[in-house]
Amino acid sequence: MSLTESQMAHLGTDAPAFDLPAANPDADARPGNTRSLSDFADADVLVVVFTCNHCPYAQHVEPALIELAEEYQPHGVAFAAISANDPETHPEDSFSEMAARAEAKGYPFPYLYDETQEVARAYGAACTPDFFVYGPGRTLAYRGRFDGTRPNKGTPTGEDLRAALDDLLEHGEVRTQQHPSIGCNIKWKPGMAPA
Repeated sequence: MSLTESQMAHLGTDAPAFDLPAANPDADARPGNTRSLSDFADADVLVVVFTCNHCPYAQHVEPALIELAEEYQPHGVAFAAISANDPETHPEDSFSEMAARAEAKGYPFPYLYDETQEVARAYGAACTPDFFVYGPGRTLAYRGRFDGTRPNKGTPTGEDLRAALDDLLEHGEVRTQQHPSIGCNIKWKPGMAPA
């Protein structure tokens, strides 16, 4: 495991487009087996989290992330989880294993597979988990960590992400300090890792 910090992309940048297969297409009411950025156009806020099955940092926040999503979805916040890890080196992150985990954990949001890793590169994702929050115009308002806890060091609450969502919903901007996320590096395919 190689610990990596998120890249803290520039605030105000547009959300890159995506069109990815969902490992759990029944997680929302939308038809079809893929989800694109435009599918979330009706949401006031969109949270995109790059995550995976095997990373202990992603596993650490997973239960609290599910609870937070269930709490905020009725308030106009949509969530999309994306795994970009190479299943050749990490078979536990394969599409079939993603589907099994989403079902076992009851993900209330689509769990998308970025097989080419081009979406992760476009977003500037570096680690799992890595959070990106976009406001109504789909410009980046928050990026970084879920909260300050770590595996075996505190119980995750989503304090940082929660504060960002509250700010966006109440004030239209994130006014709280933003900190990098930290976790396992994305498992890039040969030649795909950002320079």
